[in-house]
Amino acid sequence: MQKPRINTMKELSETIGVSRPTLSRYFQDPASVRPTTSRKIRERLEEVDYVYNFLATRQNRKTTGLIGVVIPHFNDLFFTSLLEAIDASARKKGFTIITQSSHGDEAMEVKAVEKLRSMNADGAIIAPLGVAGSNAAFQAASKDFPIVFADSRPCAPIENADFVGTDNAQSIATMVKYLCREGDGPVFVSMPHLNSNAIEREQAYVRTMRELGHEPCFVDSGNAPRTWEFEAYGFAVMDDHFSHQRYTGATILCANDRIAIGAIRAANRHGLFARGREVRGRLRIAGHDDHPLSRYMFPALTTIAQDIAGIAEAAIRLLTERIGHDHGARTVTVMKPAALKLRESS
Repeated sequence: MQKPRINTMKELSETIGVSRPTLSRYFQDPASVRPTTSRKIRERLEEVDYVYNFLATRQNRKTTGLIGVVIPHFNDLFFTSLLEAIDASARKKGFTIITQSSHGDEAMEVKAVEKLRSMNADGAIIAPLGVAGSNAAFQAASKDFPIVFADSRPCAPIENADFVGTDNAQSIATMVKYLCREGDGPVFVSMPHLNSNAIEREQAYVRTMRELGHEPCFVDSGNAPRTWEFEAYGFAVMDDHFSHQRYTGATILCANDRIAIGAIRAANRHGLFARGREVRGRLRIAGHDDHPLSRYMFPALTTIAQDIAGIAEAAIRLLTERIGHDHGARTVTVMKPAALKLRESS
């Protein structure tokens, strides 16, 4: 039997027989009204077709309960994992997240931030592209609500905005020291310089290699495009080198797992990893990030696992501490250590 459609809070109030303020309190927190009233509302709601208008009821309030999240891509499983962790942490604090993707495009990043401002979001967590054109939008938004940058930094500091991310100096040093201890020092496949992580990881590689008495060596990327399609980038770079018999017996450290996935595909195309062999071959490939698929490829990828849950929890904690308070307080930076994950690739 079709339930009668209720379109407004006024209609619902008349149908159930309770006041609109009582209904509003119930939808905010059922425990805020008397148990008998809460039970009455809950039972009557089962008899009608009514959808609570979350946004409309928050327009004139000091807080909307909304946290905006902007990430570069939805199809990058690292950011998908980070988004899931942010959502879980936000819900524990009683907040709802609204997520947007910049799709790796500066103009779309600016529009995403402007949309959050139009929605009166209480705060925002942003994984920025690191392009100069977005900084004016970040600076303007920071006057409306607190911002925490996660994973990577904007191209220039934003006053009063916090940052939470992985300690790239620690994570890359951990991997380089392991690779040097177990064999030849690694050559480095850089990320295209699309965010701050690319530069930080390069610098950490150079510093650690020199501390260990090795000369840093970077794999020439040739004409490979500057793109967020990291798997295609890693494949194109290493397929070209392997086809000319370069680096076929090297230790290769890729700046992220998606590049390493492309490099491993190129290695398999050239038969550089023998299937079914128990002992490791001369070629070693390692990555960074612990991409969800890295453990299931062949060979399973040795990598660095970022503390995604810790990054999300710290970002939400910093943001909620500022929401409702003067968010012009001192800027906070939280750097999370990462852990080595040993698998078959190196």
